[in-house]
Amino acid sequence: MQFKKLVKVLIPLCLLGLIISFIPSAIAQAPWSTKRFEVALIGDLPYDTRQEAKFQELIQDINQSSVQFVIHDGDFKSGSSLCSDELFTERLQDFQKFKQPLIYTPGDNEWTDCHRPAAGEYDPIERLAKLRELATQGDRSFGQSTIPLTRQSENSKYSKFRENIRWVSGNVLFVGIHVVGSNNNLGRNAENDAEYAERNAANLVWLEEAFALAKANDNLGLAIVIHANPNFDLAPTNAERTGFNEFINALQTELRNYSKQVILVHGDSHYFRIDKPLTKSDGTIITNFTRIETFGSPNVHWLRLTVNPRNPNLFEVNQEIIP
Repeated sequence: MQFKKLVKVLIPLCLLGLIISFIPSAIAQAPWSTKRFEVALIGDLPYDTRQEAKFQELIQDINQSSVQFVIHDGDFKSGSSLCSDELFTERLQDFQKFKQPLIYTPGDNEWTDCHRPAAGEYDPIERLAKLRELATQGDRSFGQSTIPLTRQSENSKYSKFRENIRWVSGNVLFVGIHVVGSNNNLGRNAENDAEYAERNAANLVWLEEAFALAKANDNLGLAIVIHANPNFDLAPTNAERTGFNEFINALQTELRNYSKQVILVHGDSHYFRIDKPLTKSDGTIITNFTRIETFGSPNVHWLRLTVNPRNPNLFEVNQEIIP
């Protein structure tokens, strides 16, 4: 009798042990096993003296948050402020005030529009070279803590394009691509058109590589960061859209063969929005592609991007308003 009672007690305990030992293995194989994390998105800031003061408040607010890193999607100055070495240096020093790693992609105000009289009538090509010299040193991000970045310049064929970068966080691939406003520097003169053609060719290769890597490494999703609003809503023949046509076409081509979530983060038009601007040939939206445009001057706020593997949409966005 005692033996039978002992068996009745031991069998359930053994089964419970088997279940407990199985659970960690099941969780390890689950597609949502990667932990959620947060990212701060900013851009088109600061533009003037008032915004410079507010930008310090924004830095403090983000420093007190739980974000893993910060992305600045371009335009760290206005189009009418001097494109001087001194201002470049000042803005990059501000980037170092963030406790978290900060990743930056160039905007048009930093170089494309520097030919304007109010900006100092600089040569845009020369300013681009200076920006690359100052902002793309080494292979790590800005910020008081840093993360390593893979640069396109590691391929000697694209040694000039140090600003094109990528990194992985939480099994999500992040990619920075140098696509800027003012029609991506196309259409002003022959010299700048040649610059556009060379950079655009490098950008398309970097975009194609990003999708190939995301597939090969089975990343949870892909986040693409550029500066420009590509003007999805304009006709391809529009003079404000022609510099983005090839990028948009390449993006649509890649999305045909990629089923996971893709976001495009950009600034440029200073209009906070989240939408799905790309469509298939039948007019229906490409459901796994989402555009996120950050706040910009005169609004000094930031977006909290949450990467949540439990969410089928993967990416969630919340507004963080600086009073």
